[in-house]
Amino acid sequence: MRKYIYIVYLLIAAQMAKAELLNYPLDTINGEVVYKYEVEKSIGLYRIGINFNVPQSEIIRLNPQLKERGLHYGETILIPTGLTATSKPAINVDEVVPVSLEQSAVSIQPTADSIFAITDSQAVEPTHRTIELALMLPFESQQTKRSPNAERMMEFYQGVLLALHELQNDSTSYRLRVYDTERSERRVQALCDSTELDSVNGVLGLAYPIQVERMAAWCEQKHVPLLVPFSDDVDLTAHPQTIQFNSTDLQEADSLCAWIQARKEKVHCVSVEVREGDLSASIRTLRKQMSNAGLEYSALPLRDVMSDSCEYALSKEKENLIILHSDRYQQVRMILPHLVALQQAGYSIRIVGQYSWQKENIGLPMVFTSMFEQPEGQSDYDALWAKYFGNAHSSETPRYDLLGYDLMHTLVAF
Repeated sequence: MRKYIYIVYLLIAAQMAKAELLNYPLDTINGEVVYKYEVEKSIGLYRIGINFNVPQSEIIRLNPQLKERGLHYGETILIPTGLTATSKPAINVDEVVPVSLEQSAVSIQPTADSIFAITDSQAVEPTHRTIELALMLPFESQQTKRSPNAERMMEFYQGVLLALHELQNDSTSYRLRVYDTERSERRVQALCDSTELDSVNGVLGLAYPIQVERMAAWCEQKHVPLLVPFSDDVDLTAHPQTIQFNSTDLQEADSLCAWIQARKEKVHCVSVEVREGDLSASIRTLRKQMSNAGLEYSALPLRDVMSDSCEYALSKEKENLIILHSDRYQQVRMILPHLVALQQAGYSIRIVGQYSWQKENIGLPMVFTSMFEQPEGQSDYDALWAKYFGNAHSSETPRYDLLGYDLMHTLVAF
């Protein structure tokens, strides 16, 4: 029995409904169904691609003149719909479940709430199950000017889609409801007071403590897991169904101290020293907790690392756990080649890593204080991104696309 996996992108702006539902003139070019779109003021190719949910390369394919001269206001260009003159829509419109709710967090046009829905000409086997998930992020789709935060949320969302693509299999499919929660408690409250989420098996998202508190109470009542990616200052002792990804500096320091304590006979700690004012808050907290726990470390001046004269602070018999002075990759990357050289000289080197460094080519083993790590065997991530989205993802750390990708894997595992 043949099965077809259809990838349906849920979009966040009012115009971003599924391609066959958009209200633009249609034409057929060489058997391909296309939109005829009149370019609006102050809009670029990137924004058009987002609005129509197509890669920029596909728009340029149909409009090769844009590659040389760019867009002109008022001109008509062709936009692919993904349909041919003989094809049918991937999803029957009559079967689409709207994901809109009056005065709620939902700002997506009625469209398919199935991200990766397996369809079949025959009946689905009794063993097949569908897991329904909700994604709640401050997309700020109603704002006239798109903020950098909204761009990061979109990349988070795209990472979620790639995770669901990998999780899809013959026995399980995933349905995703996407909500723009902005900064409003009212939007979250309206969702909780409705029946909109009654079939949801898990919730990912929310950025503001007041929103988290309200949704955590609902999830506790419904016995639904809630994974919060951004907030870390909500008391969740009464809500065991909720997990915050952003642990506090103190929690991470205590976690690492416990890891070191369990291996103290095999690990020698080395802290890279700079001026006290240059230390990140998390590193200061870690040093304090190590002292409180009676865990010793050698102090190594940054100048000695950079001049390759730091062997005196290292151990030949134990693994040297290097605590760098910052949790920002851009501030510590110049140190890393010197540590790699030490490893090549015969020293066992491991560094205290950060979640956002996992895709960097560091060349050294790391220990993480976070419970979330990049799933193994996902080397095709960038290829999948290019295939399904076309645009390049941000290389700035932390990588929001990887965060969405990892956390969706984690939520499904609950």
